[in-house]
Amino acid sequence: MTSSENGLNGQANDPRKDSLIEYPSKFPIKVMGAKVDGFVHAVTQLAHQFDPTFDASTIELRDSRAGNYLGVTITITATSREQLDDLYRALSAHPMVKVVL
Repeated sequence: MTSSENGLNGQANDPRKDSLIEYPSKFPIKVMGAKVDGFVHAVTQLAHQFDPTFDASTIELRDSRAGNYLGVTITITATSREQLDDLYRALSAHPMVKVVL
């Protein structure tokens, strides 16, 4: 089998090709939780922890239909897969967070 038959086209495996994201790039993350005091602040603090350039003025908020939950969209500057994975883990582990997309 030639390299073109196995889909490599003669190129060595480049880990950057495995990702659909080009770094650095703006990356939106949706976080949902109960609509309680401190929720947006907690999400903002985590965003700053993983992206020191995070601009809180870009946050988008959306109430659930019944108004019990709040969707928070943060847009961070993604610099690596590791950074994104660590941020998703930190958000998911936070007690105020129900879902991270």
